Amino acid sequence: MNRRHDIDALRVFAFGLLILYHAAMLYVAGTGWEFHLKSSHTAEWLQYPMLFLNRWRMELLFLVSGLAVNFMRRRGSLARLAGKRSLRLLLPLVFGVLVVIPIQPYVQGLANHLVEPGFGRFLLRYWSGGPWPAGAFTGWQYGFTWNHLWYLPYLWVYTMLLLGALPALESRPGQRLRAAVLRLRGPALLVLPALPLFAWDRLLGSRYPFTGALWGDWSAHALYFSMFLYGYLLGTDSGLWTELARQRRVALGSALLCFALYLAGIRLLPDAAPAAVWWVVHALRYAYLWTAICAVLGWGHAYLDRPFRWLPYAREAVYPWYVLHQSLLLLFAWRLMPLGLGPVAEPVAIVLATVGGCALLHEYVIRRVRWLRPLFGLDAAPARRRPRAVAMPQPADDLA
Repeated sequence: MNRRHDIDALRVFAFGLLILYHAAMLYVAGTGWEFHLKSSHTAEWLQYPMLFLNRWRMELLFLVSGLAVNFMRRRGSLARLAGKRSLRLLLPLVFGVLVVIPIQPYVQGLANHLVEPGFGRFLLRYWSGGPWPAGAFTGWQYGFTWNHLWYLPYLWVYTMLLLGALPALESRPGQRLRAAVLRLRGPALLVLPALPLFAWDRLLGSRYPFTGALWGDWSAHALYFSMFLYGYLLGTDSGLWTELARQRRVALGSALLCFALYLAGIRLLPDAAPAAVWWVVHALRYAYLWTAICAVLGWGHAYLDRPFRWLPYAREAVYPWYVLHQSLLLLFAWRLMPLGLGPVAEPVAIVLATVGGCALLHEYVIRRVRWLRPLFGLDAAPARRRPRAVAMPQPADDLA
C-alpha cells in the first residue's frame, strides 16, 4: 500500500491552522470566545472566519486519526497496536502536563491576579496539585490542566474503544457495514453521514456542552468518536476516495451555501423563533461540517497525493509543534502584549515568535536528543534514509 501523501499533507495543514486559530483566540471578541489571555486589540469580525473553521477543524483531525488506526491495523496484533498507541499518546500527555503546559496556567493566573509572580514557586505548587483560588486558570478546580492537549486523552480513549470493537467490525456483519459505507456515492455520500452527527446534537448537545475534561463530555464524545469511526471505515478504499475527488466541487459549493444559511440563522433569528426553525439551523451546521470535510478530503486527494519534498520533515514536526505551540504562544503573548505594538504588529510578532520557537526547539533540541523524542511523540531514533533505488512505500502509520 503506497503512502497516502494527501492525508499526511492534510494533517500538517490542519495542525498549522490550529496555531493560527489559537493565535486568533487572543483577538476575537464576544461571548463564548474566552481564552487564557486576551489582547486589548480584540475585534468581533474575527468571529466569522473563526466559525468557518471551528465547525469542522477538530472533526477533521479525529477523522484522520481514525484513518491512522486503519493503516496500522494491517501491521500487527491488537495488543501490539494498543501498546504502541498508548505509548505514543499518553507519554507526551503526561510530559506535556508536567513540563510544557505549566507556563499557560501561570501567565493566565498572573493576568487574573490570582497567582503570585515567581514561576519556580508556581511550578512546585502546580506539581503538588494546588489548591488554587477559584478561577485562577482554566482547570484550577482539578489542581492541574492539560489545556490544548485534551485531544490526546480523547484520542487514546477512542482508540482503545475502537480496538475493542475491531473483532465485531472485522466479523462478517461488520464487513457488510463497512462495505455499505464504501458504496456511498453522489448525494448520499454528502448527506447520510451528517445525519448521525445531527442526531447526537439534538440528543446531547444542550445537556452536555463541551468541557474538554474527558469525563461527562458526552456530546463531544458522540461527535468526535463518530468522526474517528468514519475515518476508520473510510480507510484507503480507492473507489470512495475517487468519488470524494469527483464530488469536490459539489461538496465545496454545498458547504459554502450551508455555512451562509447557518450563519444567517444564528445571527438574524430571534431566540424566540419556533423550535422547528432552530432544528433547521442546527441541521445546516452539521450539513456544513460534513460537506466541508468532504471538500477538504476531495480537493486534497486530487492535488496533494504526491511526494512533496517538504512533507517528510513536516510530518515529523507536527507532533512536537502541536505539544509546544500554545505554551509558546501564551508566553510570547504575555511578554509582547504590554509593549503596545498595535493591532497589526502585535499579532504578527506573536505568531512569528511562536512559529520560530517551535521550529528552533524541534530542529535543534527535540529531534536531536534521543530521550526527548518519545516525550514529543516521535520514534526514539530518527528513521534511517534508504537509497532511492530501494526505497519502499509505506502506509501512513505515524498519524496522531
